[in-house]
Formats: sequence, C-alpha cells, structure tokens
Amino acid sequence: MTAPVLRDVTLRDGLQLTGKLLPVQRKVDLVRRLLALGVPALEIGSMARPDLVPPMANTMELVAALTPEELRRCWVWVATPRHVEKAAAAGVRNFQYCFSVSDAHNRANIGRDTEASIAAMPDAVRVAREVDGSIQLCLATSFTCPFDGPVDPERVLAIARDPRTAGADDIVLADTLGQAHPGQVAALVTAVRDRTPHRRIVFHGHDTWGMGVANTLAAITAGADMVDGALGGLGGCPFAPGASGNTASEDILFATRPPWFTPATLAELVAMSEDLLADLGEPNRSRAVEGARSEASAFEWVVDKERSGRPQL
Repeated sequence: MTAPVLRDVTLRDGLQLTGKLLPVQRKVDLVRRLLALGVPALEIGSMARPDLVPPMANTMELVAALTPEELRRCWVWVATPRHVEKAAAAGVRNFQYCFSVSDAHNRANIGRDTEASIAAMPDAVRVAREVDGSIQLCLATSFTCPFDGPVDPERVLAIARDPRTAGADDIVLADTLGQAHPGQVAALVTAVRDRTPHRRIVFHGHDTWGMGVANTLAAITAGADMVDGALGGLGGCPFAPGASGNTASEDILFATRPPWFTPATLAELVAMSEDLLADLGEPNRSRAVEGARSEASAFEWVVDKERSGRPQL
C-alpha cells in the first residue's frame, strides 16, 4: 500500500468544538513544528463566522504570520466566494470549498441549501484561479446526515459530476459523523474514482464508532490520495449532533508508515498532542499515543520516558 499524503486538520476541524481560542503564536508554533517533522499538508483555519465558531476567530492573523512557502502547504476552509476573496487577499492559496451533500446539514452548517452552494462554486473557483490557487470540492455528510440519516451515494456522484463543480482540483469525501464502515468507504471512493472527472480524492474521517483507521485504510486501498487526521483524535462538527473526534493523525501514520515517519517523529507528535490536549482540557483519543506510553520498552515505537521527560500514562 502506497502511503497517501496526510493532511493534519488539528488547527481547524480539531479545534472548532473546543470553545477555546488558541493564541496566534501558539498556532504558528504548531504549524511550524508539524511542517518541520515532515507532515505534508495542514488545514490551519476557517472563514466561518467567529461568533459561531470562536476558535477560528484569529485564522487571518495566523495566515498573516506565516510565510508564502509555509502557506503553500496549508489549507483554509471556505464556504462562499466572498470567503475565498478575503482569504486570497490575506495570502491563502489553498481553499477547501465545503458544503454538505444533505440540505438539512448544509442549512445548519452554512445557512443555505446545497443547490445554492453548488451554484456559487464557479465564482469561488474563478477567484482561486485569479491568484493561481488550488480549490477543493469538499462534500460534508457524504455518508450520513445527522438530521436526514443515510445519504444516497448517487447524490454524491451527481454533485461530483455537476459542471459547476468541475473546476475543483480535488474532491473531499467527508464521513462527518464517523458512522461509515469500511465497505461503504471503499465503495464510494471507488465510484468517485471510476465514475466522475479525474481529480485527487481526499478522505476525511471521524472515529465516532471506532472505524476511523479502518475507514482511512479502506479509502487508501480504493484510491484516495490524501487523508485527514488530527492530533490526539481532536475535533468534531459543532453543527452535527453525534459527531466526535477526527481520526487521530498518530494512528493514521502508525498504520501507513510514510518514509518520513520514524519512532523519533512519533515521539515528537506524542509530546505535541499531550501538550495541546492538556491546554485545551481535552482527552486523548489516539490509540497510538496510548501505545507509545506503554511498558513495552523493547518495541522501538514506545516513547522513551527518560528522553521525553514525561511520565508514562
């Protein structure tokens, strides 16, 4: 299995349910430490209204503090052409244009029906292209909706084939509620790969029912090129009742073993996770982090408590 590109979404999807606004410099430090470790891509914030999603309030300040080289590896969540304009003016070049496959969740999350979001996408693509940027078609609730239940895969395929979404470089299939199982994920990724315009496929999973890593591996096997995760399994959608944390970045990396991921890299990620989760008052949901703090000292992936300066959990 070829290791896909991991996009760590801690600073957007990971933080948005915490209710705590991290200082800009703390976010900058996290971005730079993750990039320095070799994490290929990051999602660093959102253009969502700060009164609705307070932890995203300083996203544009974070963007201003990063270099153009750093921003080339960073994505920002947007939902309207105006969002793209404002983000582009600040220096963003990678835009994740997101809306929900289900109307009910799109109205709760973005305040409009799905058709309105699709109709606006050509303008969002145009603005992204004017700054030589990349834009993703991000489909929330690709599998289930918290209000309407199961989502018809044909609805996902219809949106992916709609001429108004044709300008997207990538398509993101989001298991927003973490209710999908590996067979569903593999089937939808395969269908998108075989029956829609060619573009990079991204899988965004949550671990609500314990299927996060299994679903991610199923997506990779079926053809996903990028997968999302968050440190310590942090995250969830404030407008999706029943959603819990993202699949943990540490768990995805331990399962896929990209060439840049080593025991030393894991040790650094464990330290970062523990510091961040302690500051936020959030529990660790990563099984790899638990394993790294185990007593199995003969296993090279166990973090050396002497070297890390931390007690084992």
